Amino acid sequence: MLSAKRNTAIFFKVLLILGFVYFFWLMFSITLEYIPINPNVSFLMIKQTEVEQRPEYLYFFYTHVYTSILVLLSGFLAIIRKDFGLKNLHRNMGKVYIFLILLLAAPSGIYMGFFANGGLFSKISFVILGFSWWFSTFKAYQLARQKKFKEHKQWMWRSFAFTLSAITLRMWKVIIVYLFQPNPMDVYQIIAWLGWIPNILLIEYLITKKQI
Repeated sequence: MLSAKRNTAIFFKVLLILGFVYFFWLMFSITLEYIPINPNVSFLMIKQTEVEQRPEYLYFFYTHVYTSILVLLSGFLAIIRKDFGLKNLHRNMGKVYIFLILLLAAPSGIYMGFFANGGLFSKISFVILGFSWWFSTFKAYQLARQKKFKEHKQWMWRSFAFTLSAITLRMWKVIIVYLFQPNPMDVYQIIAWLGWIPNILLIEYLITKKQI
């Protein structure tokens, strides 16, 4: 019985890693679209008003894009708590993750949230997401400094749930467009909330059940 449970746990862990690798590659491919810097490609094509009227917008945009892919990778390496034979890998990746979010990724994301597609409804969601991302990460950092590692781990999972919204938002977009083919702006309003709320609810459930 114990062997079966252990094998099941290993199976799901491997599945999780493979799933992350796949979606990380997709996100990395999206990031590559913005190298070299060009304000007339991909997502920026529908943000020309901001690009032309707000010189700072591109700085925040590229800061968010370039740091978020590193946040995704460092967060995953920190959250699985494995060093893979490299001394202090978990700890160092955690430091990179926290530093990038608190100083770069979350602040730039909050700024961009004020100009999100989909109107006020979407903007409110992305701004809340940005602040929640920053706060949960800061809380994880604070608890680590206080050596309250159980609580630190829980807040890191909360933070990573918000981090994963970059992936889940796009997953929901594909599903909704395929099933319902709604107006593009309606899609933004839906995925703005659907991209992160189920993530954090799942983590809260797992914490409540003492699975994290």
